[in-house]
Amino acid sequence: MSDSGAEQKYIQEAFDTKWVAPLGANVDGFEADLKRYLGGEKEVLALVSGTAAVHLALLLSGVGPGDEVIAQSFTFCATANPVKYLGATPVFVDSEPGTWNIDPDLLEQAIKDRIAKTGKKPKAIVPVSLYGMPYQVDKIAAIAKKYDITLVEDTAESLGSKFNGHNLGTIGRFGVLSFNGNKMITTSGGGALICPDEQTKKKALCFATQARENFPFYQHENIGYNYRLSNICAGIGRGQMSVLESNIAHHKHVQKLYEQLLDDVPGIKVHTQPASGQFDSNYWLCTICLDPELRIVGQERAYEGAIRLDSQPNDNVEALRLMMDAAGIEVRPVWKPLHLHPVFAGCPAYTNGVSEAVFKVGMCLPSGPYVSDDDVRYIVDTIKNAIAN
Repeated sequence: MSDSGAEQKYIQEAFDTKWVAPLGANVDGFEADLKRYLGGEKEVLALVSGTAAVHLALLLSGVGPGDEVIAQSFTFCATANPVKYLGATPVFVDSEPGTWNIDPDLLEQAIKDRIAKTGKKPKAIVPVSLYGMPYQVDKIAAIAKKYDITLVEDTAESLGSKFNGHNLGTIGRFGVLSFNGNKMITTSGGGALICPDEQTKKKALCFATQARENFPFYQHENIGYNYRLSNICAGIGRGQMSVLESNIAHHKHVQKLYEQLLDDVPGIKVHTQPASGQFDSNYWLCTICLDPELRIVGQERAYEGAIRLDSQPNDNVEALRLMMDAAGIEVRPVWKPLHLHPVFAGCPAYTNGVSEAVFKVGMCLPSGPYVSDDDVRYIVDTIKNAIAN
């Protein structure tokens, strides 16, 4: 959802004041709004994307050629691509079954093994709060502290998610937000880097504005990047902040509705947060798992004429995707674990089978602000009708 009046007001102000560049009142205001929402203790730098934020976080963590960075495997490629930008190597760690996020025990095993094999520890750990689900924050943060490794939280999908009452993205040294068009709020594109203090934000800002030094002429002592968010896009973000809480409430409502309506459907399991009370997911995307034995109408033709890969969703997942598409419903498989992608072949990977198993059976359902209760009922009815008797 959006407050088009508020968005248009801020955008018009940008045009009226002739500030359409990557700086201005909207950029400053959007950063201040985000800082306030996140509790006021950390600084926020508005950028063109969440990927740019990951890149700068790793750069400021000292990552460079020959280094290693531990990254969650079960996520989108934007978590690991910036590691490659810096000439470093991603080390992938698999998930634990409760949250689908990085497994704390496997993480520590990986750290010990990398130290034993390379003689040095990884420069950073990048856990992801997948689909808005908080990772095991206390355990991962304790491991990062134990080995003195920088914690970079990829919270691109989880603005508004919390662990033990703390906003995700504010717990590590750096946090990452995304404002892509499908996120909890959007600036049409865009992202933000959550920084520990003003001094670090200033360093990040320098890199984000082509690393221009503070001289009356152009002086460059480092390679920089064109990563600053525009005043126009920041204006959209300021308007979106007014509907953030209602968007989060809506996503949680849709999740509950899916849980209720699919509770008695054999072979379909809705993924939910652990019941410990520590986890507070924004449920950016609602996800389900299909039992491998579940039969979907047309399953035998699911991959007919398609190139079969060594690792892809089960036939029934693809069959359901096709059935839903024919009914005008867009669904998608869950992320393919990064250690299975050809582009990351040869990167170290510490696996336990969890992410690969979920990839075989997982599916993301519509859950955005414009998905109504009637839409959810239609989606669930379509799933039920797709199951072969």
